[in-house]
Amino acid sequence: MSHKRIPKRKAALAAGAVAALGAAALLLPNANASQTDAADDAAPRTLKAAEASDLASRLAEQLGGAFAGAYYDADGRQLVVNVVGDDNDLVVQAKKAGAAVREVDNSTAEIEAAAQTLKAEATIPGTAWAVDPRTNRIQVTADSTVTGAEWDRLESTVQDLGSGMATVKRSAGEFKPFVEGGDAVFGGGARCSLGFNVTTQDGAPGFLTAGHCGVAAAEWSDAQNGAPIGTVETATFPGEGDFALVAYDDPATEAPSTVDLGDGRTVEITQAAEAAVGQQVLRMGSTTGLNDGTVTGLDATVNYAEGTVTGLIQTDVCAEPGDSGGSLFTEDGSAIGLTSGGSGDCTAGGETFFQPVTTALEAVGATIGTGDAGAGAGDEAGAGGAGDEGAVAGAGDGGAVAGAGDAGAGAGDEGAGAGDEGAGADDQAAGGAGDQAGDGHGAGRGADDASGAASRQ
Repeated sequence: MSHKRIPKRKAALAAGAVAALGAAALLLPNANASQTDAADDAAPRTLKAAEASDLASRLAEQLGGAFAGAYYDADGRQLVVNVVGDDNDLVVQAKKAGAAVREVDNSTAEIEAAAQTLKAEATIPGTAWAVDPRTNRIQVTADSTVTGAEWDRLESTVQDLGSGMATVKRSAGEFKPFVEGGDAVFGGGARCSLGFNVTTQDGAPGFLTAGHCGVAAAEWSDAQNGAPIGTVETATFPGEGDFALVAYDDPATEAPSTVDLGDGRTVEITQAAEAAVGQQVLRMGSTTGLNDGTVTGLDATVNYAEGTVTGLIQTDVCAEPGDSGGSLFTEDGSAIGLTSGGSGDCTAGGETFFQPVTTALEAVGATIGTGDAGAGAGDEAGAGGAGDEGAVAGAGDGGAVAGAGDAGAGAGDEGAGAGDEGAGADDQAAGGAGDQAGDGHGAGRGADDASGAASRQ
């Protein structure tokens, strides 16, 4: 990791004849009809994912209770908005704004009530649920540990929600936090990933990582058994999120806004934003390197063995032990999430869950990168899920995100750990990866004096 010292940056209406007014009154109904017909015929706008999130935010506010979530059609590059009820004026508003409109059965309030029922009656370790606006349902998933009476209880609860409200499926693996490596940082016996560099509330540099890493150790290093480079200021896990803020011990530590992809490649991060269902995303981690996939659900609740975590993003991007805390981002430079956990691996696939970056930033009072622009929940809320559950938080004025990049802590020549030095037992890393140590994934790039030598498979 580089520790360079750098300076801190701190109507008037004209009178008319009665006859003229009468003529205008006769013309208005015809004009309104023409506008409605034009809106019905309007083709949805072609949008980037970030533009779709902004539009969804505005429509969520305009449509009120008729808004039942939205998602991004990546193939057509369109925003699809779910609408309940038969208010044609609202449909016209959405179409005129450039969205594709779909009429659905389940309202936001009904979906929220169903989620509360699941929480009360089916909080079973090894289960998860998330809002999927593409199906206008809640997608419930159970891992391989949910069997017998617990499986019967889960199925019964889903059935009691009513037809068309939720679906349940099996996952072959086991839901667990992915403690081990990333662009690696080490704390105690645990190995996790540096997610994104930030500027803390007092103007000092720091970084975000997974909360289950932050509760595993108070101090973190960029090399196995190395001297600490950062101290945990706050960590949340389990509970309302899975995120931690680590402050660099050296206040002059350089914290660039990049994600290191390996082989000298980086992605410059220009903003932080929450995910939209259907959005294409990338994930970086030292165990499995660079992988891509799609956001499949929002406001996910995951019942890990260590406790329940709420407010997560669900994706089909693969991950394995060692990827915890790592960066979830988009090709065009938006920071999206921090790797939390999931099931499966990068051979068979599986479900993976991420802490939204914007939520973490708001909670810890940090900003992205050098702090030139904000990145919290911002002024832009709205996309994706049901009501507040699918809020898409924009980047405010557009913050810069620091990835594992040049300041990311890498394994260097020491690798990403093997044997007993990997992410250990539950008491080491909040129930992390068991005895798995990444079996030698971290050969590193040996650039100890340059860009953090991120471990690669």
